[in-house]
Amino acid sequence: MKFGKVDNPEAFDLSLPEDHPQTAAVLNKFKSASRKPQLYVGCAKWNKTDLKGFYPKGTKDELEYYSRQFNSIELNATFYRLFDASTYEGWYNKTPDNFKFFPKFYQGITHWKRLQEHKEDLNKYLVDASLLKEKLGMSFIQMHNNFAPKDMDRLEPFFKTLPTDLQFAMEFRHTDWYNDEATANQLYALLEKYNITNVITDTAGRRDLMHMRSTTDSVFIRYTGTNHESDYTRLDDWVDRLEQWVGYGLQNIYFFVHQNVEKASPLLSAYFIEKMNKRLGFDLKVPEMGE
Repeated sequence: MKFGKVDNPEAFDLSLPEDHPQTAAVLNKFKSASRKPQLYVGCAKWNKTDLKGFYPKGTKDELEYYSRQFNSIELNATFYRLFDASTYEGWYNKTPDNFKFFPKFYQGITHWKRLQEHKEDLNKYLVDASLLKEKLGMSFIQMHNNFAPKDMDRLEPFFKTLPTDLQFAMEFRHTDWYNDEATANQLYALLEKYNITNVITDTAGRRDLMHMRSTTDSVFIRYTGTNHESDYTRLDDWVDRLEQWVGYGLQNIYFFVHQNVEKASPLLSAYFIEKMNKRLGFDLKVPEMGE
C-alpha cells in the first residue's frame, strides 16, 4: 500500500497517539468476563508475485496455501472490479472452515458514484459477497482522499441502505474529518448509530488518520510498515494498546498488514501473531515462510 509512504521513516514520530477520550467508554459497553476476543490477522493479497518468498516451490493454488497459514485476508481485489458469483463460491470452497474474508467495497460505489446512485452495484456486491456465507468477515468501505466533510450528508442515506445483519467498517482519508472536533464528533455519532466500525489507518506519512476512536465493539486496523526496523517496534506498541483495549471490553480485532514492498507482509504478520499469542493467550497459527 503506497498510501502514506515515506522514504525517511526515522524522521517521523511513529509512536501511537493517546486514545480518544471516548474509546474506553464505547468499549466498556461490551465488557464481558465470559467471552474471549476474536483475533483475525492477514495480508492484503495472496498473489505469489506480491508475496515473493512466502510460497514454497511448487505451490499450485496460492489461496489454498495462504488460507492454511493465515485465518483471514483483507481482500483488496474486490475494490477494482465486481467479481461473479462463481468466483466467490470458488474462494469459499478453497478455504478452511475458520477462514474469513474482509472484502473492500467496489470503487464504483465509493469513488465513482461517491455513495450516491449506487443501488445496482451495491446489490451485486452484497449478493455475491454473501456467497462467502460464514466466511464473510467485516466488509470495509474506503473513501477517496477528496471525500470531505462537505459530503457528510451522503453518509446517513448510504448507511440506511446497508443490511443490518452484516458488519461494515469505513475508512476516511481526508484530513478534515479529524482536524475539526465538531466534525469528528458528528462523524463518530453517525458511525455509532449505524454500528459502523471506524477504520484506523496506521501509515507513516498520514499520522492524522490515527484517530484512536472506537465506534463499535471491534477494531479494524490497516497497518503499513516502511520496510524499516521500526516496523517491529510499532507492532510491539500495537500489542500493548490492544491488550489495554481488550481490558476495556474490545470483542473483535481485525488487523491487516501491508508493506511498501509487500513480500515483507507475511514476516511482519507472523511477528505480530506470535506476540499476540504470547501476550493475550491467543493460539493463532504462526505463518510459515516458504523460502
